[in-house]
Amino acid sequence: MKKYVIAMVFMALVQMAFGKPIHTEEKPVNDSIIVEFGNSGKVVFVIDNPDDFERLKKMDINQIIRELNLPETKNEGELTVVEIRQKGGQKEIVSIYEDVGETEVTVGRYKLIVDETGNRTKVKVETIPKEKKDPPFRTYFNTDIGINSYMESGTIPGAGAAYSPKGWGSWNVGFHWMASQKLSKGAFWDFGLGVSWYNFKLDNPRYQAVGSEDGVSFINRTDVNGFKSKISASYLNALTLFKFDFGKYNDSGRDGLRIGIGPYAGYRLGGRSKFVYRELNGSGRKKEKEPAGSYLNNFRYGIRAEVGFKSVTFFTTYDLNPVFHQSLSPDLNPISFGLVF
Repeated sequence: MKKYVIAMVFMALVQMAFGKPIHTEEKPVNDSIIVEFGNSGKVVFVIDNPDDFERLKKMDINQIIRELNLPETKNEGELTVVEIRQKGGQKEIVSIYEDVGETEVTVGRYKLIVDETGNRTKVKVETIPKEKKDPPFRTYFNTDIGINSYMESGTIPGAGAAYSPKGWGSWNVGFHWMASQKLSKGAFWDFGLGVSWYNFKLDNPRYQAVGSEDGVSFINRTDVNGFKSKISASYLNALTLFKFDFGKYNDSGRDGLRIGIGPYAGYRLGGRSKFVYRELNGSGRKKEKEPAGSYLNNFRYGIRAEVGFKSVTFFTTYDLNPVFHQSLSPDLNPISFGLVF
């Protein structure tokens, strides 16, 4: 009974896999090659003409096994793999696993399971999900959310400096339209355009950033009670990244480390400083906003790096040129780090 069920369902699965009926042609088999290995391993090659034999000698057995995409190895039972090929070049791999009371037939994305271990024969058909493949070229959109700081002579300015940044509140936000070109398995070249915002919140809110002919000055406002002071700037950016995905290289999907690195350049769209305070004798909140274009560099350029695992990706950027352009201004190179969404 089992063999009749398998035969009928097998033909139906093959027809579904190919999308049209299979027409067989009787051809005499000229020769066959049997390769035995281990205790019971056996590989059979059916050769129809001498030319096929010459091609077989040039093939790598490891490549053949990889292309067959065999199911997971079973501890017991017998596994048979057959390749069905039509005249048009379309082919399908059929695997048949037989064990005591159980038989599995896999054709493409369809699997037939016949279970005779109980009192009644059970037949079940499963559909294997489609394998996701990376397109050679794709576009996507991402968002950066992180925090800003800056480096002075290789270190972040300490709390004693008037321009010392405060981590919480010095936000970095960026939006980028990206395109990705696949170079090889696991390797990609990404490039894109976007906008980003620098926000540098001063750790000491009593200091106010004020522009002058010599650059930017940080003035200690002893005449008021300052409680918020920051500098912000927006940029139009172009960037490119070389990325390597170890998960895709090892055929493990997202379960692998992802790294990327590349340069970027940006042009400043705007910038201003904001100082929020109250009068010494008591008053409501007051704000002073001043344009910062007189002391912010119009261009920025630097290096961006990304590291990711599964669904989490971190980024960091470092500007190779200072954020302020006047010689008497502090020599500060912005650095940012955060998450990519």
